[in-house]
Formats: sequence, C-alpha cells, structure tokens
Amino acid sequence: MESVSAEEFTVEAVERALQQLYYDPNMNQKNVAQKWLTQAQASPQAWHFCWALLLPDKVPEIQFFGASTLHVKISRYWSDLPAGHLDSLRSQLIAQVGQFASGPKLVLTRLCVALASLVLHILPETWPTAIPDLLCAFQTGEGVTEADGQTRCLALLEVLAVLPEELQTTRITASRRSQLRGALGGQWSLVCPLLQQLIQRVDAPGQVKERVLRCVSSWLTLDIALKDSEGLLQSCFTLLKESELFDTAVETIVSIISQPDCQRFADSLLKMVPQVLALQEQLKKAVQDGDMETSHGICRIAVALGETHCRTLLEQVDHWQCFQALVNMILSCTGIPGHYPVDETSSSLTLTFWYTLQDEITSLDSERQTLYMQIYRPVYFQLVDVLMQKACFPKDEDYVTWSADDKEQFRTYRVDISDTLMYVYELLGPELLRNLYDKLGALLTDTAHPSQWQDIEALLFGFQSIAETVDVNYSDVIPGLIGLIPLIRGNSIQLAETIMFTIGSLAEWLADHSVMLSSVLPVVLHALPNPDLSVSCVSALKRICRECRHDLHPHADDILTVSQAVLVKDIHKSPQCMWLMQGLGYLLSSLSSEEIPGKLLSLVTPHIQQLEKLASEPPSSTNKCPIVHILGLLSSLFSTFDLNQQNETLDVMRTSQIQPRDNPVVLVLQQTFPLIQIIVSKWLNEAEVVEAVCAVFEKSLKTLIHDFSPLVAQLCELIGQLFSANPQSSALDLTRQLVHTFVCEKDLFSPIIALLELITNITMSIFQLGSRDHPDVVESFMQLHTQVLRRKPDLYLTENLDINAVFYCGILSFKFPETPTLKATCSLFVKLVSHCEDIPAVRKVLEEDGKLLLQTLLEGVGGQSPRSLIEDFAEVLFSMSCNCPGVLSLWLREVLLPPGFPSSHLTVEHKEQFCQQILGEQVNKHQVKDIVKKFGLSSRGLQGTEYAADY
Repeated sequence: MESVSAEEFTVEAVERALQQLYYDPNMNQKNVAQKWLTQAQASPQAWHFCWALLLPDKVPEIQFFGASTLHVKISRYWSDLPAGHLDSLRSQLIAQVGQFASGPKLVLTRLCVALASLVLHILPETWPTAIPDLLCAFQTGEGVTEADGQTRCLALLEVLAVLPEELQTTRITASRRSQLRGALGGQWSLVCPLLQQLIQRVDAPGQVKERVLRCVSSWLTLDIALKDSEGLLQSCFTLLKESELFDTAVETIVSIISQPDCQRFADSLLKMVPQVLALQEQLKKAVQDGDMETSHGICRIAVALGETHCRTLLEQVDHWQCFQALVNMILSCTGIPGHYPVDETSSSLTLTFWYTLQDEITSLDSERQTLYMQIYRPVYFQLVDVLMQKACFPKDEDYVTWSADDKEQFRTYRVDISDTLMYVYELLGPELLRNLYDKLGALLTDTAHPSQWQDIEALLFGFQSIAETVDVNYSDVIPGLIGLIPLIRGNSIQLAETIMFTIGSLAEWLADHSVMLSSVLPVVLHALPNPDLSVSCVSALKRICRECRHDLHPHADDILTVSQAVLVKDIHKSPQCMWLMQGLGYLLSSLSSEEIPGKLLSLVTPHIQQLEKLASEPPSSTNKCPIVHILGLLSSLFSTFDLNQQNETLDVMRTSQIQPRDNPVVLVLQQTFPLIQIIVSKWLNEAEVVEAVCAVFEKSLKTLIHDFSPLVAQLCELIGQLFSANPQSSALDLTRQLVHTFVCEKDLFSPIIALLELITNITMSIFQLGSRDHPDVVESFMQLHTQVLRRKPDLYLTENLDINAVFYCGILSFKFPETPTLKATCSLFVKLVSHCEDIPAVRKVLEEDGKLLLQTLLEGVGGQSPRSLIEDFAEVLFSMSCNCPGVLSLWLREVLLPPGFPSSHLTVEHKEQFCQQILGEQVNKHQVKDIVKKFGLSSRGLQGTEYAADY
C-alpha cells in the first residue's frame, strides 16, 4: 500500500486496509493503512465503492467507513461528483438512512451527517424543498421502505438534529453560512408542529421524546424567534416530570433560555418566568429527598433565565413582582441546605447571578435604580446571611471523612463566596460590616448558648473577605472587631487560620490606629510556633511588619525573639521562612540607627554560623538544600531592609545620619564575603547554589543602592571568577544590576568595565562553540548589553569593549527558538541601532553588516520565528528607519531580491510595496508594526484568513 494507483482503490483493497488499520498490531502498518485510506476517500472512485461498503453483509466497522467516506466526499470533494449523479446520490442516501434506521447507531449518525451535508450543499438553489421532502419521505416511507414507522421517525429526528450542527461545523464563508441559517430557519414552521406533536403524544416512547429534545436544542441555534416556539418550550417543561428525560429536558431548556437573542421577545420571556417558578415544588421535594441531580438541573434553569435576561426582565417594571419571585427562587437555590460539594452541588451555580443583578440595577436610570434598590437591598442582606451559612465548615467529625478533592472544592467555593461578598459590599456599604459585627458580637457574648466555632469562623471570614480589598479605614466597627479578636478561642485550625488572615487584612487599618496593635500582635506571636498555622500566621506578621513598621518599636524585641526561635527550630517550610525574614527586614529598617546593628547581628549570626558549618563539609545533595535555604533567608531579609526608604519617609538627609560604610547590611556582607567565596568555589557547577549567592547580592543591591558601593570591587571579582568557571544567567543578571546602579560612577568604573569585558569575551567564546544549550545565558547577555547601551553607551567608544562581538552574538541569537531570548535580542538591536550616530563602532558595523541584520530580521518575519515576535522585529526595523535610513534603503531591496526569500508566498509586488512603505515611514511606530504584520502574514500564506483576522 506504499504507492497505490487510482485503479486499485477497490472495495477489496479498502477492506484489506481497514482490516490492517483495526487489527494489525504493528503501529507502522496501521499508519500506512490510515494514510492509504485517506487517499482512497479523496479519490473519485470513492463515490462508487462507498455504497458497496454499506451492504448489509458487511461488518459495522466497514459500514461506518463507507458512511464516513460519503460524508467526506460530499463535504470536501463535492466538485468531483460525476455529472448527472445528484438525484441518484440523494435518493440512495435517503434509502441508506432508512436501511440503517434500526442501527448500528454509529453508522446511522454518520449517514445522517452525510445527508445533512448534501442538503447544505444544494439548499436553497437546487433543492429548495429539502425539508418538506425529507419530512414527507420519512413520514410516508416513500423511498425509505426498510423501516417501520417508529424507526423512520427516529431516523428523521436524527437527520433534523444534525442539520444545524453540520451547519455550525462545515467550512463555508460567513455569507453562505448566514444564507443557509436563514433558509433552514424559514422551515421551522414545518418542523416545529412535528416536534410538538411527537413530544405531546402520550404513547410516544422515551427514545423519541429524547431525540425531539435534541432537535429543539439544535434548531434553536438558528436565530428562531422565541415567540414561535412558546408551545414547544412549554412541552419541554412538562418532560421535567419524567425522570428518564429530566437531564435531556434540562439541557434543552437551558440551551433555549441561554440564547441572548431571546431578549428581543420580552413577552415570551415573561411567560417563561411562571413556568420556572412552577418548578419550586419539584425543587423542594428533590432537596428533601437528597436528589442532587434534580435540584441541580432546576437551579440551572432558574439561573439561566435570571442571568441571561436580567436586564430585559428588570426593564419590565410593571412585572417587578414576577421577577422578584424568580430572584427569591434563585436565593433559595443559593441557600440549598447542606455543605457544598458533599451534600449539594447547586449553590455555586448561582453566584454569578448576584453579580449580574447588582451590575444591571446600578446601571439603570436613577428612577428605576431607586425603586429596585428599595426592593433588592433587603434581598442582598439575606444573601449575605445565606452565604455566611454556606461558608461554614461542617462538623469536625464530618469534615475528617471528606476526600482531599471535596476539601479542595470547598476551599475554592469559599473563595468564590469571598469574591461575591467583596462585590456586594459595593452595593450595601458599611452597613454590611455593621451587620456582620453585630452577629459576631452576639455569638461571642451569648454565654447562655455557646456558639459553634464554625459560625464564628464564617463571620470572621466575611470580614476578612471585605477588608482584604476594600478600604475599611472609615468603618466604625473595626475597633470593636479588634477588641473581640482576643476573646475568640482559636480551638480549631480553621478558626485560628481565619483569625490570622483577618488580622493580616486589617494591617493597613492598624497602621493608622497603632494603639490597637497591642491587642492583636500577641495573638499572632502566640500562634507563630504552630506549624499548622504557618501560611496564615507568617503572612499576618509580615503584613503587620510592612504596614506598621514605624509603630512597632515597643514590640520589636518580642517579634524578633519569637521569630528567631521558630527560624532556628525550622518550624516552618522554606517559603514561609522567607516571608518571615522579609517581615523582619521591614521591622529592623524602621528602628533607630543605634539599635539596628546589634539586632541585625543577633538575627543573622545563628544562620551564618550554620552556613560556616555547612561550607566546611564536602559538597553533597544533603547539604545543598540547607545552604540554598540559608542564603535565601539572607536574600529575603536584605530585600526589605531598606534604610533609604526609611530616611525618605522621615525626610532625613543621608549626609549626616548614615554614611555608606556605616550601613549594617554592608557590614554583614563584608564579614560574610570570605564565607560566600568558599561556598562559590565549592559549588561552582551547581546552578541553584550560584543563583542563591547572586540573589543575596542582587536583593541587597536593589535596596542599598549607592550604599552598596564598598562591595562593588569585591563582587565584580567574584562574578568574574564564577562566570569564567561556569557561565550562568544569574551572574549576568547581577552584573546588569551593578551596571544600572554604578556604571556612571567614576570611582567604580574600572572594576565594572573589566567585568563587562571578561563576560563579553567568555560569552563570545560560548557562541563560537555553539550556544544552543545556554538560551538563558544568551538572553541575560542581551539584556546586560541593552542596559549598558541605556546607561552608558560611551563605554563602546573604548577599544576594550567590542561592539562587533555583541553585534554578531545578537545575529546568532536570532536563530534561537526560545521566545524570551528573541525578545531580548530585539531589544538589544533597537537600542544599538539608536546609537549609530554617536558611536562610530556601531555605525561601522551597520555599514558593513546591516545587510546581514536585515536578512536575519526578514527571515524571522517571513516564518522562521513565531508570529508573536513580528512586532518585536518591527521595532528593530523602525529603529533602523529612524536612525540609519541610509543603511536601510541601501540593503532592503537587495536583501528581498532573491526569489522565494523570505517566503515562496511573496510576489515581487508584495516585496516592492513593503519596501516603499517601510522606507517612507520614520515617524509612526504603530504604522510600521502594521506594515510588518501584514508582510509577515503574507509570507506565511495567512493574509485574508480567519486565523489572521484573530491576530
């Protein structure tokens, strides 16, 4: 079957290939058979052999291939249908549908899809009466002689159902699709009475009614007016009483209701509301019986109506009571008893409805908004009560039986509730917080009836949800809440966690009301040693240290003592330890200059001693993780230890208070530098350790800024050593930060320029050896030189730093497949080209090799690189157009001259138009981007396609 002539596409050959495809254990043979069968379907002979494959004596797999072949021929190869065969094809296809009406179902469906495709090809011009003819043929049996009445009915319904579905998936132009949608929709007046009749027949089998429901869903995608289907829709509602049809009826009703076009028929929608409200008794019974499938389906219907048509129903002001009843029904769905997702699965469906209703009410004119606010504010307060109930954890003995998946779904559900509460606050305002506070106070002070921890936790969760994103500074209940928090016994992990998260969410408020810190800070510090509260407690403490750092002086010793104890004992996981160190960085940097050195030394000494011990040991997988962990602790601490910010906040001039060498972080780094050098020398080839070392200096540098200067020379030497031994991107990123901060300072110029020269030479040698294994190094190298060009381009005026090397490295980088590397390379060339006038070396390399740059760029635009990068290439071309138009005009046409470059899709006219447009645009960058985009799409053969339209 490797190479088969057209004459060999016979029934026997097809059957042999199918046997091989289905039963040969060799995958290569299967692939050969699959390829050959695809060729067979494409051949003109397929119009003939497909019928033989459908004979009754063939096995279902062969019959299915015959039916599929018919569909392929009609949908893709219509043009090679032999002349005069249309009538025969039509009658044979209808007869075959009748032949297979009793099954196999897979073959029947495929034949129906083929018949649908045929109808769509010749409707309305050649076969304007397709629908009435099909109705007549299957109802009377004319041309469909093999099947009895019920079987023919099922086959007809299958044909009707797949017609609109085939229209959705067939590959045709938008105008043709619109024409066919109108032609089919115009036949609804014939199809609807048939479906209505079948669905109302008491003796109609469930299989028939189920297929009717599918037809209804399918046909109502054809923009059919809701008013033309009211009776049929009502009949669909009656099927909700039949348990075996319930799920299908729900799907059909929801698909009808969810058609946004229904909004044009407000009267029909108003008639639908009572039908939905009438389902409340069935819903109530389902809830009582624990029938989650039924309650879920009815909730879907109510939410679909309320959510899709909220605006339309609100605008019917004379019928406000009708819509209010629907809203109350949806509220009852939100409040379905039981815990999601174990006892019920419906309440989560309703949450987006409450967003929609709120948005629509607040967007109405003032008169109607006033009316509806009076009606629905109380409803939203009820909603809050319901959500607080739904957010409650189950009893402990029940919760322990939940699966991990159930617990995760419940967590996500609570996040959705939290988001809803946050949104509802915009409608209800501070009164919502007052409402929650009053309830919480009542629970905590009612000694006669001790409350469950779950109820307290839910109310705190509500507070936290709102305070997390809403400015609660002006709420008069927050002081009371702060006063209540110490009274709450966190006798469950969930409650204790929520207490922590609530305190954390109030950190900004506490910054303005520092007198209240003494009420809640002890609660946080008491919980800090508990590993079960790791995330919530450390997060709360970090936020307090960040927001309230200028008021924490009285509490600093307590915070440092407890924090150091949990850090030394390794109570928390590494990420939480990092958060804690960041919090301590905020705290320490807010203390007085006299206190800082001692407290900082006390904090870091145990960790540095541990690092010394680890550094003295031979490198192993056992001690790598703790080394990285301790270096991470130092990085995290130094990332927030910002005396510059403190002094700016206090408006203190740096001249007298802290001299650069007095910065305590610098002193710590200077003392630990020999230790870090030992670690680097032992772990040079371990990227994770090198990254951790670089992070210590990079984080420090970003916060210390110019105070870091005493360390620059040492650090440049260290970076040079580690990059020479094992080039890594983290070393380049650290160098880029040094360039950004210090390259313009004369005193520090020498070590930085020496480091840049070394790095450039080493990276050049990497390129010469083949740099494909180092895309991250290449990307960081591009970013480093882009930074140099931004901060101090005159470095390239010296002979020491070779711009030619950078240029050719950039050209080679364009061959990389990694998108970030290509973006960084484009950024480099944009900046480099912009200096062609003031840096002679740049001008020289562009004059000599501008053609190579252009060629490389156009290869990328033409298809060698992902489409997402076309705009980045356009930025480089725009930079050339603005800064060196002479070079661009000299090379552009010459580069594009070879036929087939950069793509065989491009004509001479395409290329000439592109040249004229690019050379004529030196002002509007967006215009250049559009020009290059169109050129790129044409190069890829995509211009004018739907794919391109989405771009």
